[in-house]
Amino acid sequence: MDEEIKNGLVNEITRQVMGQLKTEHIQITLECAKQLMELVERRSEEMNLKSVIAVCGADGNMIAVHRMEGAYLASFDVAMKKAYTAAAVQMTTKKLGELAQPGGMFYGVDKADQGRLIVFGGGVPLYAGQRMVGALGVSGGTSQQDHELAEFGQKMFGDMIYGQL
Repeated sequence: MDEEIKNGLVNEITRQVMGQLKTEHIQITLECAKQLMELVERRSEEMNLKSVIAVCGADGNMIAVHRMEGAYLASFDVAMKKAYTAAAVQMTTKKLGELAQPGGMFYGVDKADQGRLIVFGGGVPLYAGQRMVGALGVSGGTSQQDHELAEFGQKMFGDMIYGQL
């Protein structure tokens, strides 16, 4: 193998391992959840939405839930279910919804787990490196708007843990 290619591979593997070591200890604290919800709330206001924002740990237990003034009452429960679902299946609720269509590999999954699973956009897992550390659920707009807000939150979480915020 060419020495330059070999060195490049070694450097890439080293970078990935170091990235994992730096994120191994990260957990979502209440303070982190509050900061994330504040960022998502600001973005929701920019979109003229009144949302409920929920953050849970990797175990699906809620860390914090925030209801913007004027948000629909039903959005409270829905946001928590979106966060729980994203943590439980380790994928976005939008993706799960696509897989849960009639004839899909997960058709009917929304009837499982005592009705706690949601199959429309607005829930995303949160990662520290390759490890899922929690999930974010947003409810208050259309499925697409909620998904957009959740993806924004997912990006902001990444920026928070890597010190870019």
